[in-house]
Amino acid sequence: MTPQDASLKSAEVCGLAPVIPVLVVKDVAHARPLAEALVAGGLPALEVTLRTPVALDVIREMSKVEGGVVGAGTLLTPEDVKNAIAAGATFGVSPGATDTLLDACEAADLPLLAGTSTASDVMRLLERGYTVAKFFPAEANGGAPALKAIGAPLPQMKFCPTGGVSLKNANDYLSLSNTLCVGGSWVAPADLVEKGDWKAIEELAREASQLPR
Repeated sequence: MTPQDASLKSAEVCGLAPVIPVLVVKDVAHARPLAEALVAGGLPALEVTLRTPVALDVIREMSKVEGGVVGAGTLLTPEDVKNAIAAGATFGVSPGATDTLLDACEAADLPLLAGTSTASDVMRLLERGYTVAKFFPAEANGGAPALKAIGAPLPQMKFCPTGGVSLKNANDYLSLSNTLCVGGSWVAPADLVEKGDWKAIEELAREASQLPR
């Protein structure tokens, strides 16, 4: 997959809803009902972070949910890419970008939202042919004002800002011309997941799905 094709696929994923839930799931039993609640609420693109021992099993279970588009987050190595694809991930997300990781994703035809935090990061991806990226950690790197400022000299790159994004500040990002969607964990808070309150999570997802952009 060329960087250009990867960017088109990433843009498609980002275009599915204003928010991509960022999910850290510790119990495989929660995977399917959580995905069903989020999809029912209007958030079909799901990022399962590879931060727990059961993350790959969670991706396998969520991939069975009709209407869901499941990706793997926190991709760091070619082995992560291989394992994520084997589990059913159809897109990837990483906190940064290395040539090794980009090579692996391109060779495996996995569209990647590679992490950026500076203008140099963005220029490097643009030079390689990418036009869609992740802005991370968004709030720690200056939030929406910083992303707007990066967009002035580098309007070619579109972003999914993640990291500190919440319902409270999501509109600040979504109102920017260089933002396609945002990533956030607030739609699936740990306490509601642990309690199995899927109805409440569905309502949070529905609220997020109606954010303007």
